[in-house]
Amino acid sequence: MTLDTRIETTPPTALGETLGFRRDVEVGAGRAVQEYEAGMHMCHSGGIVQGGFVTAWIDAAMARAVRSLGMEDVVPLTLEIKVSYFAPARPGTLLAEAWIERSGRTTCFAEGQLKTVDGQVLAKSSSTIRLGSMARARAGSEKALTGKG
Repeated sequence: MTLDTRIETTPPTALGETLGFRRDVEVGAGRAVQEYEAGMHMCHSGGIVQGGFVTAWIDAAMARAVRSLGMEDVVPLTLEIKVSYFAPARPGTLLAEAWIERSGRTTCFAEGQLKTVDGQVLAKSSSTIRLGSMARARAGSEKALTGKG
């Protein structure tokens, strides 16, 4: 896979920085490919990236694929996610790729995978995603943070 350097992305959020997000490689029409940099601080025994990071990378790419459908007032909420690990992820550059298999009014079904830059598939995933209200999600977060509402 050739990495596309033409995609413009905004600076990563604090969560993106924690996850090692580098950039969107491809986004559009229900697909997303994101580049992550795995560091030793994400690893456990023997320099293997902890599986929670692998899951989070694929989940984030799935959310980005949902957002690429153009539903601006929607927040993707993962209802369930299944990940199958085929090989260990190691420190370095990795690609999380996701696509929407089917989208309805309130639910999406997505699939994704984590790959090395030379194409080796390390993990595959499927997910059911609720299409929630962005305004409701923000209001709930505000209430949780302030105790008001």
